[in-house]
Amino acid sequence: MKSLLTIFVLILSVSIQAQSSINGTVTNNKNIPIEGANVYLEGTYDGTTTDQEGKFSFTTSETGTQTLIVSYLSYETFAMLGDISFMKDLKIELKEDVNTLDAVVLSAGTFQAGDNSKVNALKPLDVVTTASALGDFVGALQTLPGTATVAEDGRLFVRGGEAEETQIFIDGIRVFTPYAPTTNNTPTRGRYSPFLFDGITFSTGGYSAEYGQALSSVLLLNTIDEPDQEKTDIGIMTVGGTLGNTQKWDKSSLSINASYINLAPYNELFPDRNDWKKPYEGLAGEAVFRQKFDNGLFKLYTAFDTSNFELTQEDINYDDGVHFKLKNNNLYVNSSYQGMLNDTWTVFGGMSYTYADENINIIDNDIRDQEHSAHFKFKLKKRISNRLKLYFGSEYFTTNFNEEYASDFVVKTDYGYNNNIFATFAEADVIFSKKFALKAGVRAENTSLFSEFTVSPRLSLAYKTSAKSQVSLAYGSFYQNPQSNVLKFTQDIESQNTSHYILNYQFNSEGRIFRAEAYYKDYDNLLKYDDEFTDFDTNFSNDGYGFAKGIDLFWRDNKSIKNTDYWVSYSYLDSKRNYRNYPMEAQPNFANTHNLSVVGKYFITDWKSQVGFSYTFGSGRTYTNPNMEGFLNQKTKSYNNLSLNWAYLISQQKILYFSINNVTGFKNINGYQYADTPNMNGNFASRALKPAADQFFFIGFFWTISEDNTSNQLDKL
Repeated sequence: MKSLLTIFVLILSVSIQAQSSINGTVTNNKNIPIEGANVYLEGTYDGTTTDQEGKFSFTTSETGTQTLIVSYLSYETFAMLGDISFMKDLKIELKEDVNTLDAVVLSAGTFQAGDNSKVNALKPLDVVTTASALGDFVGALQTLPGTATVAEDGRLFVRGGEAEETQIFIDGIRVFTPYAPTTNNTPTRGRYSPFLFDGITFSTGGYSAEYGQALSSVLLLNTIDEPDQEKTDIGIMTVGGTLGNTQKWDKSSLSINASYINLAPYNELFPDRNDWKKPYEGLAGEAVFRQKFDNGLFKLYTAFDTSNFELTQEDINYDDGVHFKLKNNNLYVNSSYQGMLNDTWTVFGGMSYTYADENINIIDNDIRDQEHSAHFKFKLKKRISNRLKLYFGSEYFTTNFNEEYASDFVVKTDYGYNNNIFATFAEADVIFSKKFALKAGVRAENTSLFSEFTVSPRLSLAYKTSAKSQVSLAYGSFYQNPQSNVLKFTQDIESQNTSHYILNYQFNSEGRIFRAEAYYKDYDNLLKYDDEFTDFDTNFSNDGYGFAKGIDLFWRDNKSIKNTDYWVSYSYLDSKRNYRNYPMEAQPNFANTHNLSVVGKYFITDWKSQVGFSYTFGSGRTYTNPNMEGFLNQKTKSYNNLSLNWAYLISQQKILYFSINNVTGFKNINGYQYADTPNMNGNFASRALKPAADQFFFIGFFWTISEDNTSNQLDKL
């Protein structure tokens, strides 16, 4: 018995001697103790938590080299590899986790709509539930600050820039022909259905070095990565019909969406100011195929549309009006792959191809434009740590454009050009803390058409001023080649250039967001020419210049009023240019000094309805009255538009939808046209350029058939 007791004492003694003590103190970067931090040896049950003074102490029977882990919410996990015998009186400082939701965000000049965005000014469904948008993503974005009201055009005019200065990308790949063709004084629409997109980033300036060939802004559209279920969407509308279907397999899925639009029945009921020979008719189809791999995702996006119409429009210089006929075919193919090479490297590769064919007849002029364009892109991302990420890549653009022109007075003539652009970019995200972050990059481009090499630096800073607010600064230099209407006649020119300077303040608090942004844009090397309309005899130069400066304000609130969501945006713009055939510096005719949008949505539970409204105001735009001295010497009256919509749930998956654009019937005027020659009194006769129709009515029935029997198309209306 005594011998057994001796053995037990020896074993206990050896066990006690084998126990090692680990202790220390955990603080943050301000030397404030952290209470409740978890401290343990990786792969064991040995550990403890820190006390009020941040101190910890525990024993372990482990020996040799081990990994000590210290973790706490909102801080980066600390790991220490070393010998147990040296883990005494440790002084451990935890760094703030820069990936938390309350961390600073680089947001100067950028609006995001996506479920993965930390700060959303818009939600994905806003693109199609805004009353004035009529289902067009561009229409919804026109309610954001920084955009101008150019009602007769329909494209995005951003911060004193022309519509051509905004480029659109799908899944990071360029879209060369994003808008459907139209005729004078009739707004266009974006070609692509919003139904297949779940993320939108709209940058009104100062955007990443990854994107180029855009003087003013970029719009990034991201297709859905993975649908949640199989379903079929059916739409019957006063202007046509839509049909969509999604099939889902183990690691792949396919979504198809088709639409047919014919305005003939509508125009019979509601005639407009045009004399239609053949009202607009269009057929469009889109498809997205997705294939998941162990470490990545492949997407193939294809869109095709064809449209045609014929009409005669009033013109002050032609007693019988101007005959216009158009037939268009457009194909866009986009493929991309994004995946992980390992824990720290991400790769992206993609390409797009565009074929555009337009046949236009204006009076006695026959024009056929054909364009073949492609974009190839490769990008790598290196995650050094949570605080440092590097991006670099290259891309290649190629365009082949050809125009055939013939008339009763001109023998058939061909114009065209081939252009290739090679670009490379590098960028770094540096997160110094939860309060301070920096993005710095540079982009270099070489244009083969006029043998030009450009370098564009970009910089963005953000500082968190409180838990709910931050300030940001951004600077960038941007280049863009002239458009086809110039390059088809001459290549003896250079790229146009702008420099952006942006100061941003943002406040975000539980369903409320406020943004205020001041900016200045300096334009240089703008195109100048000596004719009203460009042709092969026109003299071109890069002697143009200009500026745009202003303030943008945005407020959104979906918390203060039950079942109500609304936003208000206001923009002040001061812009002047001396470019094109301008004889002097002047405010361009597409720039509104003041723009205001108010959008509201309210869900009435008892009525199973969502009602909404959208009001837009734009101050008058400049035009030249030849009966007075000066250039762009007059302004139109202000633009006003109040639109309403109503979505009624007949059942969970059946919706009846109604909308009316310009419900009050404001008599808006887009500008004035003057006669080419004066009358016998020496005055130039004029006519007001009015919209084709003052109002537009829409009624639709939308039915969803899905696996869960609850999904509907409310988020698309």
